[in-house]
Amino acid sequence: MLEAAPLGDGWILRHGPDPLPASVPGCVHTDLMTAGVIPDPFLGLGESEAAWVGRRDWTYERDLTSASAQEQTDLVFDGLDTVAEISLDGRLLGKVRNMHRSYRFDVTGLSGRLSVRFLSAYAEAEAVRGRLGERPAAYAEPYQYLRKMACSFGWDWGPTLVTAGIWRPVRLEHWSTARIARVRPLVTVDEGMGVVELAVDVERTRVEAPLAVEATVGGVRARTEIDGAGGVVRLRVPDVRLWWPRGYGEQPLYDVELRLLHGDAALDVWRRRIGFRTVELDRRPDAHGTGFTLVVNGERLFARGVNWIPDDVFPSRITRERYRERLEQASGAGVDLVRVWGGGIYESEDFYDACDELGLLVWQDFPFACAAYPEEQPLRGEVEAEARENVVRLMPHPSLVLWNGNNENLWGFRDWGWEPRLAGDSWGEGYYLGLLPRVVAELDPTRPYTAGSPWSGSWDRHPNDPAHGTHHSWEVWNRTDYADYRLSVPRFVAEFGWQAPPAYATLRRALPGEELAPDSPGMLHHQKADDGNGKLERGLARHFAVPKGDFDRWHYLTQVNQARAVAAGIEHWRSHWPVCAGTVVWQLNDCWPVTSWAAIDGDGREKPLYHELRRLYADRLLTLQPRDGRLVLAVVNQAAGGWTATLSLRRMSVGGEVLGQAPVEVTAGGRAVARVDIPRELTPAGPEEFLVADADGMRAVHFPVPDREVAYPTPEFDVSLAPDGITVTARTLVRDLLLQADRLDPGARADRGLVTLLPGEEVTIGVRGWKAPDAERARAALYCVEPIR
Repeated sequence: MLEAAPLGDGWILRHGPDPLPASVPGCVHTDLMTAGVIPDPFLGLGESEAAWVGRRDWTYERDLTSASAQEQTDLVFDGLDTVAEISLDGRLLGKVRNMHRSYRFDVTGLSGRLSVRFLSAYAEAEAVRGRLGERPAAYAEPYQYLRKMACSFGWDWGPTLVTAGIWRPVRLEHWSTARIARVRPLVTVDEGMGVVELAVDVERTRVEAPLAVEATVGGVRARTEIDGAGGVVRLRVPDVRLWWPRGYGEQPLYDVELRLLHGDAALDVWRRRIGFRTVELDRRPDAHGTGFTLVVNGERLFARGVNWIPDDVFPSRITRERYRERLEQASGAGVDLVRVWGGGIYESEDFYDACDELGLLVWQDFPFACAAYPEEQPLRGEVEAEARENVVRLMPHPSLVLWNGNNENLWGFRDWGWEPRLAGDSWGEGYYLGLLPRVVAELDPTRPYTAGSPWSGSWDRHPNDPAHGTHHSWEVWNRTDYADYRLSVPRFVAEFGWQAPPAYATLRRALPGEELAPDSPGMLHHQKADDGNGKLERGLARHFAVPKGDFDRWHYLTQVNQARAVAAGIEHWRSHWPVCAGTVVWQLNDCWPVTSWAAIDGDGREKPLYHELRRLYADRLLTLQPRDGRLVLAVVNQAAGGWTATLSLRRMSVGGEVLGQAPVEVTAGGRAVARVDIPRELTPAGPEEFLVADADGMRAVHFPVPDREVAYPTPEFDVSLAPDGITVTARTLVRDLLLQADRLDPGARADRGLVTLLPGEEVTIGVRGWKAPDAERARAALYCVEPIR
């Protein structure tokens, strides 16, 4: 039987005359931080003080003994970041140049000093650029010239911390006769029967040894003989329970065990969990253009998605528990699809395991983002090798439903001035339209592939044409008002978003001692977007009076504006289902404390946007939409059963007077949207009126003018303690009330975000982690929209 011995202990990092203890898995930056050589780059301006680290070569060492009674011993690295030479007792075992691959070296009978020397990623990238020529990119750093996590070179939300290290586990594997080299599982459903086909590759020390594989799934067992280096074992499992996305059904998972046999002796075992489901991508043309609708088990979905970036710029620090916490937060917000963005990594098994269990669909980008990528060697061979390895590695996971070739590179070629600059040089098209779809079709034909995001499906159309395929909506954030989301109905919105600062307690931790202001040194350093603060201020000014010299008010209003902006888009696009078949918010998470588009900040705290997503992505949603000169109420029902409700429509004054009202009966079928035209007499006009629609505990409000023009009364409300929280009772209209619980205690969390109360209404806000409840302290942590003074 194959024996595995972890090699996580005993490593040192060469740094000057005195080596430092090294953690494996880990990276140079975290080891240097532990040793006190560099400050925490997440705090203050510490990122700048660590910039030199990525320009240096680094060496990890430890003693290694490979002695074993087995016939062969392999040294296995699950991940090396990125360009390295591996030597044992002065003997070169190999050179590697890809963070996204694993590596295996035969060290049978060898012992001595194991050395892993990492060359500077900058030096390697610049050398490749020198050989292959300049390629354009959205950022100045040379990330497109090597197969490494692109965002470690910095992004418009991320720090520039160019890592190196043994970032995934390393071990010795001792084995005899044969071992399982690869298992490629094809899992399908055929009229209620689960079909599992396991293509097995083996490596041998004895060519003549007779081998067999035996597999079990769901109580079904099958066996086949191995001919040479591989074989296929097939199983048919009757009456399988289907795996469904969250909100559509349950997520049953089946254990698969495959044993490699020599006679009666088991030489090696491969174990995974699978789920039985079908997935299609409906891209048929129709009267509106070209669709992009995910279909799981025959059920057409409106995808309620978020974009995922690496949860830490040092990915080796992300634990199984942290993945689970973050993805449970996504599930708790009503999310059913997570897009793993192409400037990051293929995540660890822990990420996909959690998605399998939580019913979160995974859209997986291949790691290419915002740049022209050369297609010559040494990159082309690395791209194919990493694609082949990771496609097979991730195939068991039922949550994985889509392979995507790249992020924004097809769009960039057409729209960002790349084409003339390239002058015929390769830029990645051969990967996205040739190599990658060929690899997916060969290895994983059970899942759809799309060439990129955005992508209209053909060069005959603009790559980001909203009427065809996937669309990225960034003109709104960059140049206009979020009301402009309502000007188009894309078929699938794969990226859009709005910035806001992180939670107050996160800022206080990240910028210790700083007098916070939007343009204070630390705030500017932790704002990576081009003209980010300018866009925040211009976006705010269209709706509110921009507070000057009041950081707390600015902080609150920018967070309100983020939630309002994302709500404007999702409510509009959901109301146009099935023409629009999904929204994927940019972004769920952050990799450090930063002003960004995230719903959950770099310390894991939920912004108001997170709580707003819970409303926006609920199965049932009410939304008031200006449309063709009229006001329309859309009743969105994503549940399987129909929804019949009595709507209460009230036209009100900001002083609390009911100016007109009417009950309206409405029925929305399962997975459908019903629309109600608001009568003219109930349509609010001017700065002193608004409309309220209520049904089954849900509410939609519509103000006909921007907040800066609304004649808000001075908000008045009472605050009292409640079990595990506070109760707020409104004496006037209170718009977008928010309890910033982290101002009460850094560990405190509120169970809701923005809420609008009418006079006489009350809300109880749950608070956990608050050590000393006090009503007056709670009042000081409550914010709401106020009249312009």
